[in-house]
Amino acid sequence: MANSAQARKRARQAVNRREHNAGMRSMFRTYVKKVVYAIEAGDKAKAEDAYKAAVPVIDSICNKGLIHRNKAARHKSRLNQRIRSMA
Repeated sequence: MANSAQARKRARQAVNRREHNAGMRSMFRTYVKKVVYAIEAGDKAKAEDAYKAAVPVIDSICNKGLIHRNKAARHKSRLNQRIRSMA
């Protein structure tokens, strides 16, 4: 248990940050899933729109440090590759 005032404050901040980060990660996953579902449905136009909406979200959580920049680039690259390979 946190004993000093500083440790108590850091514990409070950690709870708030963890909740915020969890929400951001969830949003990231949701936007990626929207692209994947559109690809699986075979709707290229919808997939492209979902991808355009997902890229700023991916970049945003990367800039905040929630995911590594290489992971963000990998997600964008793989999603874009799947969209381009659609008939």
